[in-house]
Amino acid sequence: MNKKERTLVLIKPDAVQRTLIGEIIQRFERIGLKLVAMKMMVASGDHIEKHYTLDSQWRKNVGEKTIKSYKEKGQSPPSEDPIEISQPVLDGLVKFMSSGPLIAIVWEGAHAVKIVRKLVGGTEPLSSDVGTIRGDYVLDSYEMADSDNRSIRNLVHASGSVEEAEMEVNHWFLPNEIISYRLVQDEILYDVNLDGILE
Repeated sequence: MNKKERTLVLIKPDAVQRTLIGEIIQRFERIGLKLVAMKMMVASGDHIEKHYTLDSQWRKNVGEKTIKSYKEKGQSPPSEDPIEISQPVLDGLVKFMSSGPLIAIVWEGAHAVKIVRKLVGGTEPLSSDVGTIRGDYVLDSYEMADSDNRSIRNLVHASGSVEEAEMEVNHWFLPNEIISYRLVQDEILYDVNLDGILE
């Protein structure tokens, strides 16, 4: 069991503009995750594109989902080539994610990747559960995003797997920007006997 698993969270430009930074960070802190790195920046389009394509299968996977979505709606996709159809999706993400300041954060703790994904909710805010960040704070939907020809505004990016988290953390942070330190709550969460509490 890795009690120091790390994951990346990006508080997207829409969340920054809606002044939800504190609310979002509080969700992760309250569950017991430790913030070990954070920076605010306006990311370049190139940096955003590299972020989404760190996984060599990302474009293929996104393209296949997009084609499937068209067909489920009874529509013909503009292309049957997943790579080709993923380009407008990637272009939209680059435009959205580089449109203003965002905050990159590394969270640490047991099951960090799964815990963060659970707290964030599904990609589409409309269908995300109440109690999740996206379900509680956003009313956007695929339908609205599609009709406006833009990326969905869903406040937060969260790494999808431990392997993805490692790649993403390394993409956004240098090793010396990630801080190892002790919190008192570490004793409560991880000390087997709680014998490190009393003096």
